[in-house]
Amino acid sequence: MNDTALVTWFEESARCIATLGTTCSSIIQKIAEAIILCFLAGNKVLLMGNGGSASQAQHFAAELVNRYRHDRLALPAIALTTDTSVLTSIGNDRAFAEIFERQIAALGRPGDIAWGLSTSGASPNMISAFTTARRMGLRTISFTGNPGNELAQLSDLALIVDATHTGRIQEAHLCAGHAVCELIEHYYRTRKP
Repeated sequence: MNDTALVTWFEESARCIATLGTTCSSIIQKIAEAIILCFLAGNKVLLMGNGGSASQAQHFAAELVNRYRHDRLALPAIALTTDTSVLTSIGNDRAFAEIFERQIAALGRPGDIAWGLSTSGASPNMISAFTTARRMGLRTISFTGNPGNELAQLSDLALIVDATHTGRIQEAHLCAGHAVCELIEHYYRTRKP
């Protein structure tokens, strides 16, 4: 890849993120508000994803539990991608398509939020988890790509990156997730005791 191609690569990423900021700022606000209301009601957020989206789920959980940019109240968020014993036992004894669904069934309570990240919006384990979450009374939030996908249709709130390139979608998801964390943190830092 020459310098010109590399610059083009960065410009495409920047364009995708800028477009998302222009077209999805209101849904980002709504997602942050839903998560804040979840926390205020004494509930938690359960995050999930596959591959690179799994690492982003863990990343956002860490920023909620610990901090994004500033010290504030610790917030209850769990990444369902981190317990290898649970993941491998479900994958082995039941099916890989149930790795998140089974954890939602065990840990989820009405009023909690299931937050799923999927570039395709078609991962069977995410579809199963959201179906179970909705049946149990959890709210569902998705970050996806590929408009018109099934996961977005199962979501109470869906942030959809209008792209098909996995890298561009994940880069936009990271930026949007940081925006959600920024809004949540701002609320807790400015809240009167």
